[in-house]
Amino acid sequence: MARRVNLEKVRNIGIMAHIDAGKTTLTERILFYSGRSHKIGESHDGAAVMDWMKQEQERGITITSAATTCSWQGHRINIIDTPGHVDFTVEVERSLRVLDGTVAVFCAVGGVEPQAEKVWHQSNKYAVPKIAFINKMDRAGADFFAVIKEIEEELGANVIPLQIPIGAEENFRGIIDLMEMKAYVYDSDSLGKNFHIEDIPSEFIEQAKKYHHLMVEKAVELEDSLMEKYLESEDLITKEELIKAVRKGTITNKIVPALCGSAFKNKGVQRLLDAVNLYLPSPLDLPPIEGSDPQNPDKKMVREVKDDAPFSALAFKVQSDMHMGKLIYFRVYSGKLTAGSYVQNVTKGKKERVGRILQMHANERESRPDIYAGDIAAAVGLDHTTTGDTLSCLDNQVILEAMEFPAPVISTSIKPESQADQDRIAKGLNRLSEEDPTFTVNTNTETKETIISGMGELHLEVIVDRLRREFNASAKVGAPKVAYKETVLGSVKEDYRYVKQTGGRGQYGHVVLELSAAKPSEGFDFQNSIKGGAIPKEYIPAIEKGIIEVMKKGVYAGYPVVDVKVNLVDGSYHEVDSSEFAFKMAAGECFKRAFNRCEPILLEPHMSVEILTPEDYMGAVVGDICSRRGKVINIDSKDKHQVISAEAPLAEMFGYASSLRSLTSGRANYSMHFEKYVEVPYQIAEGIIEAKKKEKGQKKT
Repeated sequence: MARRVNLEKVRNIGIMAHIDAGKTTLTERILFYSGRSHKIGESHDGAAVMDWMKQEQERGITITSAATTCSWQGHRINIIDTPGHVDFTVEVERSLRVLDGTVAVFCAVGGVEPQAEKVWHQSNKYAVPKIAFINKMDRAGADFFAVIKEIEEELGANVIPLQIPIGAEENFRGIIDLMEMKAYVYDSDSLGKNFHIEDIPSEFIEQAKKYHHLMVEKAVELEDSLMEKYLESEDLITKEELIKAVRKGTITNKIVPALCGSAFKNKGVQRLLDAVNLYLPSPLDLPPIEGSDPQNPDKKMVREVKDDAPFSALAFKVQSDMHMGKLIYFRVYSGKLTAGSYVQNVTKGKKERVGRILQMHANERESRPDIYAGDIAAAVGLDHTTTGDTLSCLDNQVILEAMEFPAPVISTSIKPESQADQDRIAKGLNRLSEEDPTFTVNTNTETKETIISGMGELHLEVIVDRLRREFNASAKVGAPKVAYKETVLGSVKEDYRYVKQTGGRGQYGHVVLELSAAKPSEGFDFQNSIKGGAIPKEYIPAIEKGIIEVMKKGVYAGYPVVDVKVNLVDGSYHEVDSSEFAFKMAAGECFKRAFNRCEPILLEPHMSVEILTPEDYMGAVVGDICSRRGKVINIDSKDKHQVISAEAPLAEMFGYASSLRSLTSGRANYSMHFEKYVEVPYQIAEGIIEAKKKEKGQKKT
């Protein structure tokens, strides 16, 4: 089957923003105007097409990144609508990894809000070209030019406005297109579908000329050939030349075109779609994807964006489906995939059969016989595939760069309410942990409790809610607990012999370990410095395994050990009595003793908190943060509000939403995300260790 759409006319884009900036509303309008849906759904009514999960409809927020496809002016646009809430940051991260461009939505009143800043930096990490859309121009307090200034100052972007608004707040009527120097005035009676193009109103002519000049000035800086024309006369530069220069600058991340509108009032959406086609890249505009040879990781490989190249794709999302089982979303970087064919999951080393290929439209789907380079689709039948896995053709394999996700920082116990719920909960947790790499499930071997861990209170709340709704499983949930960790500050040398003689063959293992601190986030570094065969090579893996098992359980306070270096420097063995088991036990005990002598400390997650509050409540909010062992980093003014940037330990921030609400009569809001692990003050650490011992004692009795 021939490709349906020319690759130059494919756009893979995301829509990203702070919570409540209007991402989902904007996506709904795009689907409406492109003919994908025939009525407009509203997220606040729980009727948005893209917010298809029950929890999304009830809460009015986006939780999972939904994928859809629509057509506009002969182009196919694959869209991923990502969440704005920080607890679901993994959804943004994995979407940005596979997108070619993104529309960053900003509220014309709120400007650059905390989560908008976070996703902007995430998009910079993957060098994703961006268009800025200043939404909610009809809202009281809307200020297009103030938001542009904020994007430049706070995000360090080189913004080039391609439009300016006609009026603001209740007087917002339309936009002035600076390329055409024409006014687009929207007819509100026709849901904004009808608009008429007219001359720029006289009161806006001076402003339009000023910003047209600024646009031309920034555009010619991107194209040397235009500079000569510009120096001769600005009027010599054609609209087509300007578009070409802006497109080049956007794709190379040198500029960010800015547009404006009101998605809710249906103004400016069609022009945004035009801008997506004009300025954001097709898969052909970006460099070929780089990977490495699975047999030789140092050997780099390149995959061209061509349908006849060897097939390569990246799985970026797993979704459980009630009727089809496991859906794997993937982005094709090269080649072609046919339904019913086999692929190699290079990451897992498994050959898998692609049962069906589906083009997704939120939770609706259309079967496709095949899929091509540059496309985003979902597959059924890939049982072994999880997020971040590389899929490749069988005979010319490549492995693409994997995705990294943050470790969970909060956990809670969960147990079934009845025997009937037990299997459902186990099945549900297994499915949900496959979907979400930042959600983990473990069993506490001592207490036999099931422990679930995630990125925040809302994250775990939604997981438990999904268990109830999607898997019909009722569960009792414990109070949330912080994911503490242990490490050391010093360095020591420890010697330990494991000797057991109980009749018959004995057990003998002797190790000498050097333990020292590693840098933060460096993890576990094991080195084998044995010389002269003091310990035979076959026992070395057992020694490392013994240390890792102890690290998982913890030594100092019963929390996992992180960021340590262990060097195996000496030891001895017995020709008859030595075994893997003996060396594993010797290493574990030696590590414990060394750890306790090596200035052990407890680490706790610290959160970055940003609070927007009316000035009247600033003192109370700052006092409250300080009472939670928090530290105020900065205070800025924004309109009539104060923006307080702070850091605070997660342990002190449980229930902060209701506390802030009562402190400020519901007039403040905040966002919070994990920042780093920090040492727990000694007196507090003592209390945590004591509580842990009590908990262990109670559970044993």
